[in-house]
Amino acid sequence: MSVVKRPIRKAVFPVAGLGTRFLPATKAVPKEMLTVVDRPVLQHVVDEARTAGIEHFIFVTGRNKGVIEDHFDKQFELESTLAARGKNKEIEALARDLPQAGQTSFTRQQSPLGLGHAVWCARELVGDEPFALLLPDMLHHGRSSCLADMIEAYATTGGNLIAVAPVPDDQTHQYGIVGVMDAKAKVSPITGMVEKPKQGTAPSNLHITGRYVLQPEIFGLLEKQERGAGGEIQLTDSMIGLMQAADQPFHAVRFDGEIYDCGSKLGFLTANVALALERPDLADDFRRDLNRLLATNK
Repeated sequence: MSVVKRPIRKAVFPVAGLGTRFLPATKAVPKEMLTVVDRPVLQHVVDEARTAGIEHFIFVTGRNKGVIEDHFDKQFELESTLAARGKNKEIEALARDLPQAGQTSFTRQQSPLGLGHAVWCARELVGDEPFALLLPDMLHHGRSSCLADMIEAYATTGGNLIAVAPVPDDQTHQYGIVGVMDAKAKVSPITGMVEKPKQGTAPSNLHITGRYVLQPEIFGLLEKQERGAGGEIQLTDSMIGLMQAADQPFHAVRFDGEIYDCGSKLGFLTANVALALERPDLADDFRRDLNRLLATNK
């Protein structure tokens, strides 16, 4: 049976988390707005989605996240001040980052019931069409956009796709893991999924990296999904149900670039160093200062 492949136009960004690992910085500033070099983490992830051809950006927010909505809006006072000072380069940069009118939507997750519940909160905005899901904490950095690779694969496979990357075998119990037909292939059918398997029981060493392409049927399963690990509605549980109950393929798309977990202090700091070293305007001076600090702190 041929697979109907409707285009991926919309992307969902769950941004309702409290960011407790970054307190006190996140007491008043959403963790998604902490900057990697000079761009918020969330802006980096939105850039990835835009590069992949996404047209509609859907943010699932929570209390005290209004600054995210402001970030993706025009700020006339700032632009007027920049114009008066002749800061045309800065004005052009702001305009490049700004989505067009009507391209952003915001909805609330009133209760902290997990990723699956956050995705379900976007159901009315997504509607009856496939969509991308990007976890803003996970910054994917490589030669090509992770989501662009997935959408390219989707043109052939249709169905549902999950980005994966290898982790050491002794760390598989810390992640959602997928089993695949060919662990070395760029794209491979998924044979199973398990959330944080017990050590020694993982079907592979390929972990779910926080990028998905999902069909809208996932919403019906999420609505009925019982709470799982941590008392939360787990997305993985509903994906397993969709794979088992529906005539829809699931494929893994291997990402071979760097992934920085910006929800952790170490990953956030590493991302700042890595991206700063790639900036022509910063790299030489930053490398010099970094080497000096390393030599001082041996």
